[in-house]
Amino acid sequence: SGHVQLPPPQNVTLLSKDFDMILTWTPGEGSPPDVTYTVRYESRERMDKWIKVPHCKNIRGTSCNLTCVLPNFFVKVQARVKAVSGRLQSPWVASQFKEYHLDVELAPPVLNINVKENFIHVNASFPLATCVESFSWMYDLNLWEAGSEDKKQYEGIFRKNTVTIDTTALRGNYCLSARSSFQSIDFKHSKFSHPVCLLLNHKG
Repeated sequence: SGHVQLPPPQNVTLLSKDFDMILTWTPGEGSPPDVTYTVRYESRERMDKWIKVPHCKNIRGTSCNLTCVLPNFFVKVQARVKAVSGRLQSPWVASQFKEYHLDVELAPPVLNINVKENFIHVNASFPLATCVESFSWMYDLNLWEAGSEDKKQYEGIFRKNTVTIDTTALRGNYCLSARSSFQSIDFKHSKFSHPVCLLLNHKG
């Protein structure tokens, strides 16, 4: 028919990263400079029903955050993307299927540390989208004297809970580090956060 098509997006991947589910792609080779992209998704519950993603219609970027768009975190979904330029469109290119609950990749939490007299109060903050805050995220905390391999472990702390550590008997440089954890079919963990070290010194 002599119909000219745009080159389709490449490397279309549904990626779980740092608590989010994101569709990513790269421009097709030879894409015009004004190309935009439109994304849709479908879930295993309703196959062949491709649902629009309003915030990823005619966008210039090459990613689309689908986390809070997903209707069900316990069902596999896939997404697809097409390129658009003027009246030209590329074919749709679909990602693989992923399920948020099973496939979620955790980021280390950020530690908030408050030192008061003989206590350290520690809580963790997570880069969570509001729609997944109700999940039972936990964190594990390690405390150790700098240079020592002997770590005191505080495990399975609920996300919003504070850990209070009595420092009366501690002298010297102590470090804290934490990881996110989550129970799906098995326990998942993030990497541990970069250590935060404090000089604990009670000379009187």
